[in-house]
Amino acid sequence: MRKSLLSLVLAMVAGSGWLAPPAADAAQPLHPRAVCGTPAHGSAACHAKVMVDASGAVPASTTPAASALSPAQLQDAYKLTGLASGGKTVAIVDAYGYPGLESDLATYRSYWGLPACTSASGCLKVIDQNGGTSYPRMDVGWAGEQALDVDAVSAICPDCKIVVVQAKTASFANLGAAVNTAAKIPGVVAISNSYGSNGDASDATYGSSYNHPGIAITASTGDNGYQGGSYPASSTYTTAVGGTSLDKDSSARGWREAAWSGAGSGCSTYNAQPAFQSTTVTGCAKRAMADVSAAADPGHGGMAVYYPTSRSTSTWAQVGGTSESSPIIASVYALGSNSLAGYPNAVPYAHTASLFDVTSGSNGTCPTTQWCNARTGWDGPTGLGTPNGAGAF
Repeated sequence: MRKSLLSLVLAMVAGSGWLAPPAADAAQPLHPRAVCGTPAHGSAACHAKVMVDASGAVPASTTPAASALSPAQLQDAYKLTGLASGGKTVAIVDAYGYPGLESDLATYRSYWGLPACTSASGCLKVIDQNGGTSYPRMDVGWAGEQALDVDAVSAICPDCKIVVVQAKTASFANLGAAVNTAAKIPGVVAISNSYGSNGDASDATYGSSYNHPGIAITASTGDNGYQGGSYPASSTYTTAVGGTSLDKDSSARGWREAAWSGAGSGCSTYNAQPAFQSTTVTGCAKRAMADVSAAADPGHGGMAVYYPTSRSTSTWAQVGGTSESSPIIASVYALGSNSLAGYPNAVPYAHTASLFDVTSGSNGTCPTTQWCNARTGWDGPTGLGTPNGAGAF
């Protein structure tokens, strides 16, 4: 009798809608997942994060998510609309192969109305670490990294030529060989490296690969918050690129920006302090990172990417990480008109008026406040700030 009465009451309550369960097809919130795993000693991991569902999968979609940033939005946020490079070349260095790169890039550029960039036209070039076409085996994670990189260059600098150099593996020996190959290609003004070591490393060991005066070598600072140095962002020779959260708002700029909690920062324990930095400002006795920054928070600033989920399948995804900010900054160097003679990582320090100073947000707890907290002027997570046009590059 009690059971029958209870069943009747529950039925009446459910009928009233008080206990109505959520719809079975209600959209589940997405969350970021690292694209690459933890690197082995002597190797690097890519610094991309893709938005995935509760099962850890990238949801299949024929159109970009409304929350994912378009090329027009990124250009507007950084006041780059209408700028052109005059056909300069940005190189991307990554590990492993990506057979669908050219076709996926074509889908991305066509969807957003960007000019085609193909190998046949000479706009796109994909080579192995030795400059040939013995492409390495595919790794889905690193292929997703490459998709983010070439789409980011396309978004920021639609008239740039793109060279992708695929290292055989993610070892620093092979990635370094790929950087050296990229630096030898005529017309290359910037080389983006969206990867890093698990901890600091020394220029004495790896620096020869990143020591290319006259070419802007950008490197991601990492996606795990304040951790100390990460190589090659901690190299004296590179532009260390941190990350921000970027959202549309009603301000005069039209966007609000804060330090992303995942952006890497810290002091190198090995590499010398460059002439453009000072311990008084950075608090570091040696090289401090970051120098500058750009959108990286995958949930608040992640960009729409046509993203490979297998050797033969791709979909639209929302992707971020400091793997997004590094190719953005490399592309802004291509749009800039400053001389890149010497080491281009010094150039933004002489043109801070052409940067948006990011003054809020944090990426962790640290012994010296500016290492992990955004503030007026230089700070670890965002460096000097983000592009306000291309005048600082």
